[in-house]
Amino acid sequence: MKPNTLKVGFLRGGLEIKQFLRQRESVVFTLLFPVVLLFIFGSVFKGEVGPSGVTFSQYFLAGMIASGLVNTGFQQLAIMIPIERDFGTLKRLRGTPISPVSYFMGKMIMVFAAMIVQITALLIFGVLFFGLNLPTSMNKWLEFTWLILLGSICSAILGIAFSAVPKSGRGASAVVSPIVIILQFFSGVFFVFSDLPSWMQQFAALFPLKWLTQGMRSVFLPDGFASQEVAGNWEVSRIAIVLIVWSVVGTLLALRSFKWSAE
Repeated sequence: MKPNTLKVGFLRGGLEIKQFLRQRESVVFTLLFPVVLLFIFGSVFKGEVGPSGVTFSQYFLAGMIASGLVNTGFQQLAIMIPIERDFGTLKRLRGTPISPVSYFMGKMIMVFAAMIVQITALLIFGVLFFGLNLPTSMNKWLEFTWLILLGSICSAILGIAFSAVPKSGRGASAVVSPIVIILQFFSGVFFVFSDLPSWMQQFAALFPLKWLTQGMRSVFLPDGFASQEVAGNWEVSRIAIVLIVWSVVGTLLALRSFKWSAE
């Protein structure tokens, strides 16, 4: 990769962050919506799920962090890029030195920055209002770090790739949002994954969100809870492999299908 590509990508990332912050409604919804859901579900469901005294709030926090990656990365980009394409923003960018790779980098930087703020808000809110226990092991925080990095990359690149599916920016939300909602229900975000029907578990296992939620559970839940997983353990290595494979597949699809204009 040419150094200029990296430089342009980082510059584009800074611009993407500035543009995102100017959209106040989008900022509030993207960053605070998971916190609102945690407050609602944490207030309604106060019982324990499984062994080791794990509360529903603790379980739900892990799912919301993973789901936040999908919402901020996949959903937002799959909707916003078609809108930018309709408005001619991408067509104008095509006349500049920016390459598709630099453009992708810019989007991923914006997603990562938004996720840092969102996760920080979730953790602070969870600790203050629901007494959530944070990891005490450095290994858990290291695992959390690579899950965030790899999850952000995977989610963002798949959002870019999927942005070629909606025919217009106006209909993008109607195409993308139902997919995300269905995967959230199937992947153990709102329910204990092992309690779901077997066919749902098998379907969810095809997609990254299921593995992201499982990875976050391995960070925030006691090791004893691993016995409640379908495989009886956290499968951390498999989580990394699945996310890497999806990232590679998403990159190939994005480079092949990305369009600067609707024509």
